[in-house]
Amino acid sequence: MTVRGDFKEPARPRPDLVIGREELFARAREQLSGGGSVLVHGPAGIGKSTVLRALAAECADSARTVLRCSATESESHLPFLALADLLGLVVDEIADRLPAPQRTALESALTGRGESTLQRDGLALRLAVLSAFRALAARGPVLIVADDLQWLDPASAELLGFAARRLGGTPVRMLCAVRTETEPQAQDHDRFLRASPPETLALRVAPLAHAQVAELLVQRGYTGLPRSTVRDIHRTSGGNPLFALELGRALAESPTRPSPGEPLPVPTSLRALVLSRLDMLSAEARRTLLVVSAGARPTLALLHAAGRENAEAETASATALGLLATERETPGIRFAHPLVSAALYAEADAQERRAAHAALSRAASDPIERARHLALATTGTDPAVAARLGEAATAARDRGAPSVAVGLGLLAARHTPADTRPGPDERRLQAAEDALTAGETDLARDIARQVLSRATAPTDRVRAWMVVVDAAGQAMAEIDAVFPQALADAGDDPGLVALVRYQLAWRALLMDGEMAKAREEAARAARLAARAGDRRTELLALGFQAQMETLMGHPDAPSTIQRAMREPQDPRVACDHNGAGAARFRWLIMGDRLAEARTAITALLREVQRRGMVESELHFLRGLAETELRSGHCGRALDLARESLRLARDTGIGEAATAMFTSLAEAAGGDVDRALTLAHEAVDRAEEDGDLVYLSRALGALGHAQLVAGDASAAVHSLRRVRELEEGLGVIDPARGRWHGDLAEALVRIGETAEAQDVIDVTRRRALRLERESVLAVLDRAEALVRAARGEQGPAERQLASAQDRLAKLGYGLEEARAAYALADLRTRPPALGFARAGVTPVPGPTSYDEATRLFRRCRALPWLRQVETASAPPPAAPATPPLASVALNALAATERQVAALVMEGATNREIAARLFISVKTVEATLTRVYRKLGIRSRVDIVRLAAERRAD
Repeated sequence: MTVRGDFKEPARPRPDLVIGREELFARAREQLSGGGSVLVHGPAGIGKSTVLRALAAECADSARTVLRCSATESESHLPFLALADLLGLVVDEIADRLPAPQRTALESALTGRGESTLQRDGLALRLAVLSAFRALAARGPVLIVADDLQWLDPASAELLGFAARRLGGTPVRMLCAVRTETEPQAQDHDRFLRASPPETLALRVAPLAHAQVAELLVQRGYTGLPRSTVRDIHRTSGGNPLFALELGRALAESPTRPSPGEPLPVPTSLRALVLSRLDMLSAEARRTLLVVSAGARPTLALLHAAGRENAEAETASATALGLLATERETPGIRFAHPLVSAALYAEADAQERRAAHAALSRAASDPIERARHLALATTGTDPAVAARLGEAATAARDRGAPSVAVGLGLLAARHTPADTRPGPDERRLQAAEDALTAGETDLARDIARQVLSRATAPTDRVRAWMVVVDAAGQAMAEIDAVFPQALADAGDDPGLVALVRYQLAWRALLMDGEMAKAREEAARAARLAARAGDRRTELLALGFQAQMETLMGHPDAPSTIQRAMREPQDPRVACDHNGAGAARFRWLIMGDRLAEARTAITALLREVQRRGMVESELHFLRGLAETELRSGHCGRALDLARESLRLARDTGIGEAATAMFTSLAEAAGGDVDRALTLAHEAVDRAEEDGDLVYLSRALGALGHAQLVAGDASAAVHSLRRVRELEEGLGVIDPARGRWHGDLAEALVRIGETAEAQDVIDVTRRRALRLERESVLAVLDRAEALVRAARGEQGPAERQLASAQDRLAKLGYGLEEARAAYALADLRTRPPALGFARAGVTPVPGPTSYDEATRLFRRCRALPWLRQVETASAPPPAAPATPPLASVALNALAATERQVAALVMEGATNREIAARLFISVKTVEATLTRVYRKLGIRSRVDIVRLAAERRAD
């Protein structure tokens, strides 16, 4: 089919809806925009056709003619079919430009009339196709879009390849897709690349990541799937979009969802797709493969121990059929695709599965694996099996594999008789707590809700309520009704009441925004837990109390930390993100003890990673990133922040907090636009959750990003809200958010120097009392800008130099560089900070910024380096036009006149924004006002007015 360049297709696919292909799209666009061709390749279902359609939709407008063909396997035996799809509708338009022999041969091939074959008319047909493409290209650019090249009929493939290799120098681009094998190292696409135009770019369509599969499922309407199930879909599908969607559909249509550890339902369509080659295996070989699919880490030795005597020959046959992949570096046996294993297991009946697991329960060397296989080979309750599973779950927990412990715990509950101790619900609750540790919050909540639906024992019920609360994270408003029910179930038991009071402390902080109340609840919980002998809850409550006191600037904070760190300790609480270790880290970093803070947080991170404590790992990744950012290691901080954001997206834990901190890291060492996007996301999520604590932090990050972006007015708006929120929360310590210097600087830029000085004075009093030296140095930097705005040049320079020196000694590399930048700006370009002084002439030349450039480069602070480059650029030549002096132009406000003057110099909106230290949006809004006041419509009219003035 042919599509003319002026034809608009209905429902054109939007590239922004193609998930996870940003890098591939960027490389393809660059290649195509330069006149080159692209070949995308990958296995069946990976999304090649989707990518092809989206790219073709983007490129169609730039082509005079778009030629398309899409082959199918069932039609691949029909000669010249693809050629007819490509040229059938345009041949009449260019037939008169072909030599008669070529025209006759081509028309015969396209219409099927006559006896045209490659053997008889080979040269004439080859030249005809080449001439046809050249004739079309003579009228304008041509885009050839060919999908499923592997099914092209041989005649069309030969003709298309002949022409493609000879189209150099003509405006003909090819955009093609071909199916290749699953293994990335396979080079099946090479033969198609050799049949493409010279320098064609081959792009492999890679599997989707876990977060991308989750997004795809939601986009297609498969919502409400537990994260653990989405992870199973990702693992089973191997990141293949088609397979993932089919698995999602099967789950949506299934009346019951599989339990953790159980295989996903594999729909018949996928079973047929991946198991068609199984019929070529013997029955014994299929049994061997079933054992492989049931095993965790199958090897030939394990298969022999499980009674598969001919394992070598049977696995070799499966490998030859493409069912198994060759493992060259390890003795393991691996399926060519995870879906083969899942489909094979799903195809087997229950008796066959139990037989495979029974064999593995005797053959496996690992006690955890032996227990799991024994459980899967056993039907009904069995206290001995349950006990072995409980021991295996403990071993998995100790190995740092809480997600494995979850599955084992649930299997143990299934095999536990109702009248034994621990009972089924106790085992389920332990599995739920393991799920929390592993970051499986939705699974933990579901297990707890199941227990609550039938449990009557107060201990089980309160414990289940606590899982529900923990699983809610920051979104406590959603489960507010839980607390009175939990208190009622706790009764007068001090240990159970302590658990509830500890969670009420979090509620007071997150929902009510009352740190003092939160501290009181935590202290009460600690006392109750001590009376009940529950050291774990006591330690958690003391750790929380210490964090509140630290943020409030309370004098008892050091002694509370010491109490929380006394023996005896609970090893898991000691490294928990709400434990004393985390409180001590926060105390160290707020007290400018960066080296000690780095040592503490690194040790905590290492321990929680060893234990598999996902939520704590997320917190400590952010903590280490914060330490690196304070130290001026912006690149390292950005890497850590992005890693934490990926983990937050995958688990759904702490996404608002992680987006907030990643915004700070992006503003320091990455991309300012990305920083703004993340900060807005954090603000929206915190407001949606009703989380006042992280709302203030998110607004602080937003204000900082806006300041770095040059939008001082927006920064002031955001940071004023932070000030109001923190006053309401009772946050006294300015080292908590460190937004005060940014607010003062932004206020100076918009001319609000009195308010800026007030912010500095109030914050300085608190920082002096708490001995926050870095905060005091940053406040001095901001106060120097206030002084400069008032014309106090000498004192401002001395105060900036002193602040820079103090920040350097404290190890705050980025803040030191910002002070050097402000000092260079002050000495070189006074108006740049918004405070022009009478009689002072800016000193031109980039050398004044050398120190700031060196320091920002050392920090890898890319956004700040770009600002320095803009500021240190030589000033433009003085315009030939005299200053704007007409009546109309003089009616403009000062900023409007500055913007208009720069427009006359030919500056773009972005250049104007950089020169005046405002945002591009502010420039656009200012120009709109200029147009309205002058009665004009565009930038061109401003230049015309200036020309008329010169003529006068």
